[in-house]
Amino acid sequence: MTLFDFIQLFAKIAVVLGFALTSVPFLVWFERRGSAWMQGRVGPNRVGPFGLLQSVADVLKLFTKESFIPGHVNKFFYVLAPVIALAAPVGALMVIPFGSHVIVFGQKIVLQIAEIDSGLIFLLAFAGLEVYPVILGGWASHNKYTVLGSLRGSSQMVSYEISMGMSILSMLIIYGTFNLQEMVFWQSEKIFGFIPYWGVVVNPIGALIFFIAIFAETNRLPFDLPEGDSEIVGGYHIEYGAMKFGMFFLAEYVAMVMASALISTMFFGGFGLLPGFASLVEFVGTFTSGSPETVQNIQAVFEFVSLLLKVGFFLFVFVWVRWTLPRFRFDQLMDLGWKILFPLSFVNLIVIILVSHFFVK
Repeated sequence: MTLFDFIQLFAKIAVVLGFALTSVPFLVWFERRGSAWMQGRVGPNRVGPFGLLQSVADVLKLFTKESFIPGHVNKFFYVLAPVIALAAPVGALMVIPFGSHVIVFGQKIVLQIAEIDSGLIFLLAFAGLEVYPVILGGWASHNKYTVLGSLRGSSQMVSYEISMGMSILSMLIIYGTFNLQEMVFWQSEKIFGFIPYWGVVVNPIGALIFFIAIFAETNRLPFDLPEGDSEIVGGYHIEYGAMKFGMFFLAEYVAMVMASALISTMFFGGFGLLPGFASLVEFVGTFTSGSPETVQNIQAVFEFVSLLLKVGFFLFVFVWVRWTLPRFRFDQLMDLGWKILFPLSFVNLIVIILVSHFFVK
C-alpha cells in the first residue's frame, strides 16, 4: 500500500465514522426534543441554546462515571457484549458507498471504504452479529430480567431476519449483483424520463417488508420488546453502567444510521443525485474551469449530500415512529413476523422470480 492509498483510506474512514458517531448526540437531542413537541412538553432546554448541549453533557457524565462490574456476572462476556454491539454496525458501514468517485492529483478515489464485489453479504454478516451482544449481555449478567430480555431479543431478530432476507433476495434477483455500487448505478435510470428507477418503485412490497423488519432488527419502537421497561425494567442491559452502557446506547443509534444508509442504497437510489441536483452540478460547474475532473468532484459532493439527505429522512422516520406507535405485545410481534411478513415476503419473492424469468430479458 502506497502512502497515497493509506491517506485516502484514512480519510474515507474518518468521513464515515465521523458522520456516524457525531450524529448520535444530535439524534439523541432530536429524539428527546421531538418527543416533547409531540407530547406538548418543553424537552431539554437548559444546557446550551435550545438544549443542544444536553447530549454532550450526558456523554461527559457517562465518561466520568465509575466503571463498576457487578460481582455476580461472567466478566469476560459481560465486557465483550457492548464491544460487539458497537463493532457490528460500524463494520457494516464500511461497505456503504457514499459517492461514485473523486479525482485527486490525477488518481481516482472510489468513495467506499471497502470495495468488495460481495459487499451486501459482508454488510449482512456484520449486521447479523447484532443478536450476539443481546444474548451475551443478558446471559452474562445473571439476572432474570436480563435473560428474559435476551430471549425476547434473540427470538425477535431471528424471526424478522427471515422476512428481511427474502426481501433482500428479491432485490438481488432484480439487480443481479451483490455490489452496492452497481445497485446504485442500476437505479440511476429514469422511467418515462422523470420517475426515478429506484428499488422502491420496482419492488414496493419488498421495500415495505424490509422497512418494517429493520425496525425489529434495530430494537426500535414499536419493536423494543428486549428493552420493555414497563415489563422487564430495562431488558438485557440492566446490569450495565457508565461507558459499557454508553456503548450499547451508542450502538443503537449507529445501527439506525447504518440501517438508514442501507435502505437508501438498496431502495432509494443511494448516492444517486436527487431531482434537481444535476442542474445544480451544472450551475456550480460554470464557476470552475469546467474540466472533467472538476465536474466529477463537484458531482461527488452533491452525491454525498444526496445520500445524507436520504439518511437524514429515514432517521427522522425512526424518531417519528417511536413517538407515534405504541409498543406491540410479544404475541403480536411474533404474529406479525410469522403470520403476515413471512408469507408476504415469500409470495413477493416468487412473484419477482416469475416476472424476472418470463418478462425481463
